[in-house]
Amino acid sequence: MDVKALLVLPIVLPLATAAVCYMTWRWRQVQRLVGIAGAMGLFAVGVALLAVVWTQGIQSAQMGGWQAPFGITIVADLLSAVMVCLNGMMGLAVMVYSLFSMDSGRESHGYYPLLHILLMGVSGAFLTGDIFNLYVWFEVLLIASFVLMCLGGERAQIEGGLKYVTLNLVSSALFLAAVGILYGEAGTLNIADLAVTLRESGQIELVDTLAMLFLVAFGIKAAIFPLFFWLPASYHTPPAAVSAIFSGLLTKVGVYALIRVFTMLFIQDLAYTHTLILWTAGLTMVIGILGAVIQEDVRRLLAFNIVSHIGYMIMGLGLFNPLGLAGSIYYIVHHIIVITNLFLISGLIFHLRGSYDMGKLGGLYVARPALAILFMIPALSLAGIPPLSGFFPKLALVRAGLESEQYWLVVAALAVGILTLYSVIKVWNEAFWRPEPAASEGPSSEIPDAARPEATSRAMWGTFLPVGVLAAMTLVLGLAAEPVFDLAARAAEQLLNPEGYVLTVLGGGT
Repeated sequence: MDVKALLVLPIVLPLATAAVCYMTWRWRQVQRLVGIAGAMGLFAVGVALLAVVWTQGIQSAQMGGWQAPFGITIVADLLSAVMVCLNGMMGLAVMVYSLFSMDSGRESHGYYPLLHILLMGVSGAFLTGDIFNLYVWFEVLLIASFVLMCLGGERAQIEGGLKYVTLNLVSSALFLAAVGILYGEAGTLNIADLAVTLRESGQIELVDTLAMLFLVAFGIKAAIFPLFFWLPASYHTPPAAVSAIFSGLLTKVGVYALIRVFTMLFIQDLAYTHTLILWTAGLTMVIGILGAVIQEDVRRLLAFNIVSHIGYMIMGLGLFNPLGLAGSIYYIVHHIIVITNLFLISGLIFHLRGSYDMGKLGGLYVARPALAILFMIPALSLAGIPPLSGFFPKLALVRAGLESEQYWLVVAALAVGILTLYSVIKVWNEAFWRPEPAASEGPSSEIPDAARPEATSRAMWGTFLPVGVLAAMTLVLGLAAEPVFDLAARAAEQLLNPEGYVLTVLGGGT
């Protein structure tokens, strides 16, 4: 397949899938078939793109015949190719889960086309080589995710959706302001061209100011401390499938943007910018996990864990050395798979017990031992227990922190790992290990019946399938740690040496 087609297809394919789903609005079964085919196609294209970038190096293409830096640039290095591949994988897993769990009301009101619009926005954000187009793809994400969050019209969803969209609109406004100032200073918005222009700029104070604007704008989207409070207030309100795709992908787009701009653009004053990122990483880890351990709702506990573990992902960026960045990239891959799976499992818990409140759960180990095992795999991986996928990137980050003599951050990372283990064991004890309380008999009235999937064995089998596959992927990422870490190390090398990226985009080659 032509490389240019591979670069464009992750955007065009979900767009075409969404368009066909909209045209078949009245035929839910057709939407389902088209949706699953589109998700499979996106995953296949992501795998093919990763293979090409791994073997042939960074790839770029110019849209409309305009040469960089004037045209619209699509570019894939190893980091963006890995993220596109994960986007397709999570989209396929959630799509399969949705076939058996999503209620007919949401299916009839645009759930499947909205899901694919979201996947298109995520792919666009990972592949764009232009800061303004990154803003555009963020807005596509915001629109699709806001509608998905509020689809169904339940009071909790509307309340969570308003918090979600308000803070993200503030982020977008800051982002757009930063883009305008950046263009006024540099005269370009092409990332490769900016990497050259900003290095030659003598205005360190202005560049540092721009760096802080981007840190706040992307930090809101990534849910870093102290900008995270919208996430645990909103991610627990929509159906489990929607929460899962949000938890797996949306904050990671913010983390990806932080990594991209603070490895290519804002590296003139590392002692200031990256030290601030280090402190932000540590505080995000600690505050997030303290919020998680006091929760009694399964999904709110997981939402605070998302916040906490964002700290690990930006820890390597703050350390800004090869081992730290490789650890961050490995951690992103691990966390996308694990947290998506845990939210899907929370949906199965609700399916069986009718509640997310841990006080109303229990007895699932006896009733569903397979589900108990499937929960323990990603839960222990989240806590960093060997040989699961979470152990190795944490080990890399700890070693990188020790090499950089950031001992306080290493202590924080280790302590947060212990508290993460405590938080997931809390879910295990309350939902799986203890006997089922008598009060949990029958469905809870907390969430309307329209939000509940029909309790059938066929639906259970269908929802177990993606959960099992993602649990197997967690095992594979742990047992095959060496090749995964080699991939992360090569991606980190490209980030730390952006000359290849710049030459590929501005020179039009590989």
